Amino acid sequence: MPAEPQAPKSLADPGALAARRALIEAPHIAPIRALAARISAERGAPVPIPDPLDGGVGARMLLLLETPGPAVLRTGFVTRDSANGTAANLFRFLAEAGIPRADTLIWNAVPWLIHQEGALNRAPRRSEVAAAAPYLAPLLDLLPRLAVAVLAGRYAAETEPAIAALRPALPVIRIPHPSPTYVCTAPEVPARIRRGLSEAAKLLNGATG
Repeated sequence: MPAEPQAPKSLADPGALAARRALIEAPHIAPIRALAARISAERGAPVPIPDPLDGGVGARMLLLLETPGPAVLRTGFVTRDSANGTAANLFRFLAEAGIPRADTLIWNAVPWLIHQEGALNRAPRRSEVAAAAPYLAPLLDLLPRLAVAVLAGRYAAETEPAIAALRPALPVIRIPHPSPTYVCTAPEVPARIRRGLSEAAKLLNGATG
């Protein structure tokens, strides 16, 4: 495995992106790649795959965002290393919390690309969130080591009842979405993200207080 990036937006570099793509056959993400391919075929839209530098099926923390942004087609990954503000914020928040990459899987509540080519980013529709719900169970089935789920943003938060039904003992933490649109609205927003990820880190470390 290549060394972990030490700064945000590392996949803006074509060499780094090529090196990351060379890892897509890694066995720890193969089952999730297969699920992504199934979702893509059923929904008729691209589904980015998990970052091979993250934990894949060995992840202990599921970080659920809302939906892939239009720029995801440049990398093809759900990753904190994309060259956009949301990914950069996520990179920094996770680093501050001290959560190892190997413990994380980043995914989306609506995992397929909902935007038309050239369109601006938008929130998922209720119908899209509902259509995505059946894919949560097969995802969780691939993550036997989960110790916590972190739901980022209001659409991700809507999956909490389903997660509770599928994994009743799994702790669930809600945080604001790390998009610059939200993070810059008030100092309390990044503070809430930091508190939530700090709580997740404690759970991963076996702490209770």
